[in-house]
Amino acid sequence: MKRAALSVIAGPVGIVAYGLVRLWARSDGVYGPGLDWQAAHLVALAGMVCFVPGVLALARLLPGGPWRTGVVAATLVGLAATVVQFGADIVEGLLAEDRAEMSTLGAEFKDLPGVEVAFYDVVPQLFFVGLFVLTGMLAARRRLPRWSVPLLLVGIVLPAVTLDLLPIGGLLMGLALAPALPLVRERTEVPVPIH
Repeated sequence: MKRAALSVIAGPVGIVAYGLVRLWARSDGVYGPGLDWQAAHLVALAGMVCFVPGVLALARLLPGGPWRTGVVAATLVGLAATVVQFGADIVEGLLAEDRAEMSTLGAEFKDLPGVEVAFYDVVPQLFFVGLFVLTGMLAARRRLPRWSVPLLLVGIVLPAVTLDLLPIGGLLMGLALAPALPLVRERTEVPVPIH
């Protein structure tokens, strides 16, 4: 499988893995700081990073223009904010000796001007909104089936209900985007003419 096609599915797989590691880590009633916290957040961080080439690969299936550019830009800005959020969680987990100290460090970070809006409450949501709009644009161009749009939406909404549904949400997101894999692979295999 070509790297671009792999990146489209690697992001959702990262969400599934994060959800599974998180469920396992919480099974003993103690979650963070420690190896289990770091493992879950490193897997999540890797998944978010994988979404960057995945989003770009999906966008290349659409004709260029201001709409595509705007949606991709918003999606990547949301991804960047999400990466910062997971990075902060990892650092807080490394610095803290217990859950209470980790919460205190997190609160101190969020108390910095603009941090809560930029990295928690508002800007990270641009990733999910952008990915949803991008999926809708691909479905409108018949690059994805119409059912991909509601399936992706359910995959996005489920973890908002409870983070315990992250594995199912990631799986649904992967299933929604999977029909684009042959098109992404085909596009990367087309030789570029030399002038």
